[in-house]
Amino acid sequence: MFILWVLLILGVGWALLTVLREGGSLPFSPDTREAPLEVLKRRYAGGEISAEEYEERKARLEG
Repeated sequence: MFILWVLLILGVGWALLTVLREGGSLPFSPDTREAPLEVLKRRYAGGEISAEEYEERKARLEG
């Protein structure tokens, strides 16, 4: 049973090192988040929000 746990821990460690070494990023890392203004632009371009709502939210984000 002890050997199984050691192999499991080594396997998970090896997988994490492989992902990080190849330049990949783990899910939900700060690098993969979009800036709020970019999200707003994408939602407006996709038709999710109106022009009025876009302008209001953009003004709030910009200051």
